[in-house]
Amino acid sequence: MDVPFWAWAAVLAVIVVMLAVDLFAHRTAHVVSVREAALWSALWVGLGLGFGAVVWWAYGPQAGGEYYAGYLIEKSLAVDNVFVFALIFTYFAVPREYQHRVLFYGVLGALVFRAIFIAGGAVLIENFAWILYVFGAFLVYTGWKMFRHRDDQLDPSRNPVLRWVKKRVPSTEEYHGQKFWVRRAGRWVATPLFFVLVMVETTDIIFAVDSIPAIFAVTQEPFLVFTSNAFAILGLRAMYFLLADLMHRFVFLKAGLAVILVFVGIKMLLLDVWKVPIWLSLTVIAASIAVAVAASLRATRERPATTETDPRLDPIDRR
Repeated sequence: MDVPFWAWAAVLAVIVVMLAVDLFAHRTAHVVSVREAALWSALWVGLGLGFGAVVWWAYGPQAGGEYYAGYLIEKSLAVDNVFVFALIFTYFAVPREYQHRVLFYGVLGALVFRAIFIAGGAVLIENFAWILYVFGAFLVYTGWKMFRHRDDQLDPSRNPVLRWVKKRVPSTEEYHGQKFWVRRAGRWVATPLFFVLVMVETTDIIFAVDSIPAIFAVTQEPFLVFTSNAFAILGLRAMYFLLADLMHRFVFLKAGLAVILVFVGIKMLLLDVWKVPIWLSLTVIAASIAVAVAASLRATRERPATTETDPRLDPIDRR
């Protein structure tokens, strides 16, 4: 797949412009309503699907199918991110009107880190073809581990990066609007919102360790890997505000994600035996998501929403 430089430049320009539009639209702190989140979600999904149509038209159905498979994988794994973000915001008691700013910079950092991971993965695959089998085995193991621990809760207080940063960065106890840093007694100190951003960035890096190999399982073309990741991640903020109040309903989501990871891992391990057609990959990925969501909604149709959190996540000591 020969992708000219101008195509890369055009994609990056679109991403930068859309991020600027998003930041400008949310320049003042406010609570993002479900209606606003739904409109932004529709915009981001439309942009991602539309780009896939362009890839299909320019490079054919194989490339288009690989892009959509990667997009579906990343989009489904992004829903799991939403669960984690909600736990982080609860732990730090982040006011809803400040959450969008954290997620904006979190997504910006995610794009940078994933671009680095993708570039590194592409170099490894080009020079060491056997690394694909390592990725495949890792995905099967990760999927099985996710299924076994699907009901486990994240405990932000155990995050080693957060502990390390808190010991070395002076901070305030209270929020100061959407600011990450403020001046106190002639020096810059971090607000709790900065530590929230640290948690969001580190957890997204952990998620990238799963999602990047998973997308390499459906395509080894760096352009498709990056664009499918980017367009799926760009809608993560809107997805959070759209689904945050419905998280208690998706009880079987992790089981569905585990099936997807195991499937793409096996697909990668069988590269020299049988190349799984892209239409089958798309079918399995889409069916896994659909079944997990449908089963979850059916099982929880009478379950009320809850704001209770694990007592281990009580923010007793933020310093």
